[in-house]
Amino acid sequence: MSKAYKASGVDIEAGYEAVNRMKSHVQSTMRKEVLGGLGGFGAAFDLSQLNMKKPVLVSGTDGVGTKLKLAIDYNKHDTIGIDAVAMCVNDILTTGAEPLYFLDYIATNKVNPETIEAIVSGVSVGCKETNCALIGGETAEMGEMYHEGEYDIAGFCVGAVEKDDYIDGSEVNEGDVIIGITSSGIHSNGYSLVRNLIKESQINLNDAFDEERTYLETFLEPTKLYVKPVLAVLDKVKVKGMSHITGGGFIENIPRAIPENKDAHIDVQSYEVPKIFHWLKEQGKIEAEEMYNVFNMGIGFVLIVNKEDAQETLDILKAKNEEAYVIGEISNGTGQVKLTGFNHD
Repeated sequence: MSKAYKASGVDIEAGYEAVNRMKSHVQSTMRKEVLGGLGGFGAAFDLSQLNMKKPVLVSGTDGVGTKLKLAIDYNKHDTIGIDAVAMCVNDILTTGAEPLYFLDYIATNKVNPETIEAIVSGVSVGCKETNCALIGGETAEMGEMYHEGEYDIAGFCVGAVEKDDYIDGSEVNEGDVIIGITSSGIHSNGYSLVRNLIKESQINLNDAFDEERTYLETFLEPTKLYVKPVLAVLDKVKVKGMSHITGGGFIENIPRAIPENKDAHIDVQSYEVPKIFHWLKEQGKIEAEEMYNVFNMGIGFVLIVNKEDAQETLDILKAKNEEAYVIGEISNGTGQVKLTGFNHD
């Protein structure tokens, strides 16, 4: 062990232990296309095994934001890795791409092998649930950059789709319907506001939020993984556009799935908004319309299909144990989202 390096704030031995602890989690995510194993300088994936004629690679990278602060403050690290995976794979899924492999980057004040293992265990859960191989990553000990106990995690994923099946929203037309798949909660956006509202409310996060969960469990509920149900839809239905509802809510994300000369009309009464969003709205005295510009409001993923395909899409999603609803439709316009159905009484 390098005594000089340890004296400067980097414990190489702790890093070795962390790598050993995460090996079983990484191995559990492997696909047949992965070449080599954990520990090399580069991770390899054999695209020829996919049997695709004209493969298009789609990549995405993201983090978890200040939701991490809740996990750190309450020493609960086993689900935040799921968020890191979900934020990446759900994004590339909007093109029709199947996620293939994932890499993570964890930077921390000091490597705590147990904490690193807990984080990576969540990453592996997210990867296994989406058939996405965790083929590499990096853990960096940076005591001068982070306070004691702090860390950050970012993810990067690559997927593939046949060129002829690539979805960019250009085929969305007037009369198409918008189907929303429910979220698991707040997901991983808006947490600077969420944490501020928690502080102002002075609630005890260990108190019960509802009959099933505490406030803490509600706020740390991991981002839903939409890969398997959406791929099942793509196998049977022509989907014209898709959107992952993240930062910016409905207002910013749905226009990314439609042409500039189309509008998306959303009926906010078409599904039941989860209780947590009512709590946030009331606690922050936030205007109803603004809530849809910040949060997912209970809809985490959107698909746009022909009206004739709507029922089949809903049936497929139901068979995959997903709650989904027709929440709106497309009209000619200027690339905007128009919300209707508010009750301002």
